[in-house]
Amino acid sequence: MSTGKSFYITTPIYYPSDLPHIGHGYTTVAVDALARWHRQAGDDTWMLSGTDEHGQKMLRAAAANGVTPQEWVDKLVAESWYPLLRTLDVANDDFIRTTQPRHEERVQEFVKALYDRGHIYAGEYEALYCVGCEEFKPESEIVDGMGAFEGLKVCAIHSKPLELLQEKNYFFKLSEFQDRLLELYKTEPDFVRPEPARNEVVSFVRSGLKDLSISRSAFDWGITVPWDPSHVIYVWVDALLNYATAVGYGTDPEQFARRWPAYHVVGKDILRFHAVIWPAMLMAAGLDVPRGVFAHGWLLVGGEKMSKSKLTGIAPTEITDVFGSDAYRFYFLSAIAFGQDGSFSWEDLSARYQAELANGFGNLASRTTAMIERYFEGIVPPAAAYTEGDLGIQRIVADAAAAADQAMERFRPDEAIAAIWTIVDALNGYITENEPWALAKDDAERARLGTVLYTASEGLRALAVLLSPFMPEATAKLWVALGHAGRLQDEPIRDAGQWGVLVPGTSVNGLAPLFPRVEQDA
Repeated sequence: MSTGKSFYITTPIYYPSDLPHIGHGYTTVAVDALARWHRQAGDDTWMLSGTDEHGQKMLRAAAANGVTPQEWVDKLVAESWYPLLRTLDVANDDFIRTTQPRHEERVQEFVKALYDRGHIYAGEYEALYCVGCEEFKPESEIVDGMGAFEGLKVCAIHSKPLELLQEKNYFFKLSEFQDRLLELYKTEPDFVRPEPARNEVVSFVRSGLKDLSISRSAFDWGITVPWDPSHVIYVWVDALLNYATAVGYGTDPEQFARRWPAYHVVGKDILRFHAVIWPAMLMAAGLDVPRGVFAHGWLLVGGEKMSKSKLTGIAPTEITDVFGSDAYRFYFLSAIAFGQDGSFSWEDLSARYQAELANGFGNLASRTTAMIERYFEGIVPPAAAYTEGDLGIQRIVADAAAAADQAMERFRPDEAIAAIWTIVDALNGYITENEPWALAKDDAERARLGTVLYTASEGLRALAVLLSPFMPEATAKLWVALGHAGRLQDEPIRDAGQWGVLVPGTSVNGLAPLFPRVEQDA
């Protein structure tokens, strides 16, 4: 049953200049897990992902490959970015491309509205520009080059030389929104999360905002400025608007009113665009600002940020081809505190897969269903009198479900999984302590055996529901094995902690290992 509460959430608008790496996958599965959780909670949920396809960087990449920019982005999206969603079992509701007419036309409409409202003016601009970031760089992100780039100014992020651009551009009066933005951060302290990200944004805005150049005239791969065809709209202005155009801005007022505003999950390297420029643009247009912006940390490999330009990217399929999509999703959403930098290593992934998934959750599911088949001919037995130990499991399930829901409200999937995993650990300990294999040898303990296996199977039922947003494939298999006919994703997740949902007499089906042994190279 729908709560009627809107929950619109977006991934960043990805720049498909090259192949997606596990950092892109990390962001995407985090947003997907949050969306899946809210769908199962009955909220009116909408998840958006997409690609940002204009800009000088894309133009140069297309030229280097001997094709038009449109041909280049079509190839990248079809061969790499759409498949990423399938690889990671992402259940997005929409995928927007900034080269689609539904987007381009509305961007022109939005920018023209700002121009008519007096928020845009023409001026001269000279600054150092990073093509990789598609951004005029502030002093804090400009460093002296080393090695082959000694004597040059380079981007602190990409370590590549910056270009000095001198152009007549159109400017957005960003400086006029400094006070309104600071008031927003003050009155809505959760607008930017986590706290270090909020503090960074507040400090940046307090230091003074400069007007923003929002057009380029040196190339033509972009959306034309409606009143001046010699200019194209700055790629970041174009890109940010996807969040509004995708849900009906300018075309479907009813849908826009239903969905907007959104929650944005982004990497911290693009936080300022989303937490400063974007809300200021919306204020200027007389529209609601986003519900919030959550900045997660960087994914580090060997102590260094994932980077396509530095050839440190790992393709998601390198992991999913070995461990599966559920393991990918579980690992990145549980091993890294969401909002902080996190390190990836193959050794850690392998160890967690074996200990937590194969030996922990997977073995719990396999041996519970196997014992019901062995001792009760595959029929879930009724529970007899509950002991304090049995009641303790019920309390753990209820507490874990409540704690997980609270964690997801805070955008902390890592804390949600940790709460849910207390059920896995408790049930494994419960089975070890109660020894159903020993109880099965004594007919006088038949009722007790039934209680133990009902408790274990009902705990598994709760686990299947609670873990489904994070591991949709394995939990769906478990759901079927427990004899449920309906779709797991339709189960109300906020009711998962209630006890006694699994009906005694239900037929349990055979369950293959949820997380098969992975052979490691010597």
